[in-house]
Amino acid sequence: MFLLIFVPCELHKNGSFCSKIRASLLRLTFFMTSLRTSDIIALGFMTFALFIGAGNIIFPPIVAQQAGEHVWLAAAGFLITAVGLPVITIMALSRMEGSIAMISSPLGRVFSLILTVVCYLSVGPLFATPRTATVSYEIGFSSFFGTSASSLLIYSIVYFAVVTLVSLYPNKLLDTVGHVLAPLKIFALAILGIAAVAIPSGYIPPAINNYVTNPVSEGFVNGYLTMDTLGALVFGIVIIQAIYSRGVSDPKLVTRYAVIASIISGIGLTLVYLSLFKLGLGSHEVAPNASNGAVILHAYVQHAFGNLGTWFLSGLIFLACMVTAIGLTCACAEYFAQLTKLPYKLFVFVLVGFSLIISNLGLTKLIAVSVPVLTAIYPPAIVVIMLSFFWKFWKKPSNVVGPVTACSFLFGIIEGLKTAGFTDALPSFVQHLPLNEQNLAWLIPSLVVLVISIVIDKVKN
Repeated sequence: MFLLIFVPCELHKNGSFCSKIRASLLRLTFFMTSLRTSDIIALGFMTFALFIGAGNIIFPPIVAQQAGEHVWLAAAGFLITAVGLPVITIMALSRMEGSIAMISSPLGRVFSLILTVVCYLSVGPLFATPRTATVSYEIGFSSFFGTSASSLLIYSIVYFAVVTLVSLYPNKLLDTVGHVLAPLKIFALAILGIAAVAIPSGYIPPAINNYVTNPVSEGFVNGYLTMDTLGALVFGIVIIQAIYSRGVSDPKLVTRYAVIASIISGIGLTLVYLSLFKLGLGSHEVAPNASNGAVILHAYVQHAFGNLGTWFLSGLIFLACMVTAIGLTCACAEYFAQLTKLPYKLFVFVLVGFSLIISNLGLTKLIAVSVPVLTAIYPPAIVVIMLSFFWKFWKKPSNVVGPVTACSFLFGIIEGLKTAGFTDALPSFVQHLPLNEQNLAWLIPSLVVLVISIVIDKVKN
């Protein structure tokens, strides 16, 4: 907000004096719009709520049950990649208006556009948004309405109708999500977390599988596979637009508020994950040798809350998935509207309609297709994010970012093919790459290319 005060020069014969008075008054009467404390907290809650989907809730319990006595070592590795990377991503995007296109600009216009579109489509209408509907139904409502295709169709229509209604008004997102949906979601998670601490369900079993010898690295990899960093790439624009919606335009303030929101979100994510690790750690008696975290959650809430537990879990999963779907829809619609200059609301309807169709293919098919694709694009996304903090140290950032991203993408494709079950078709040396078993074979080659690229950038005129 600008307040202009005009000072008549007739008050003094000295024109320079009048100029100085005007300048001083302008400096004194310039007020920069800033967020209220309540809005900053709501922004942090909204950021936190955008990240916590059904996958984030059901994944830690199974890790904890399998890690057993080594659970906190596994949790340490898990938090690095499931919390640290998403928070860093939001911080990086806050410096560039929340835009993936800007953060990937050293790749060149074509490759930056390809990476951006692939990221938005992958964690938007192709995979993640449809999966929120499918997961929330199978975990929270299939026990009430059955598993028939018609039941899923009816549920997904109602589900995406609500998503559409909220997503059509992105400027109200801080009010609808930050002040209403996010607090409800946090309240439900708090109840679950308190129950996990106050109502232990059994003894701590010994560690199994890779958690016996490498709990930290195994937790690190499992946190990396949650794909929250890709979600952060998409949510960045939603968070920045929410700040703009309150009239804040100063880039430094925008960055500051986005960083504060990411820190609040990181603290919230850490508390939720720790409580879910505690829940899974004591779940062996109520859900021995569970195949996934959903089984553990069902058994635990039944143990802790009785018959009300099923309703409680249904509401929690519904809220968790709904907020994530709204965030993804708003982000994708905002990006494609800017890219094509077509109306934002048109893209909301198109994206939601597409997600509705895809969601009815079934969860198994969605996971089978999505995991290899996400595994392939995750390494180059991490590289682009991390290197964005160091552009100022290089003569030409494209000389460094381009080769390293290409290397990580090449090895990401190899990781994707492995995940898709084409291991036998790959060269034998791939199986002997460092960190291959941890799905991090891209890391060391990318570091080597990074060092070489920096040296070339320094010596090249």
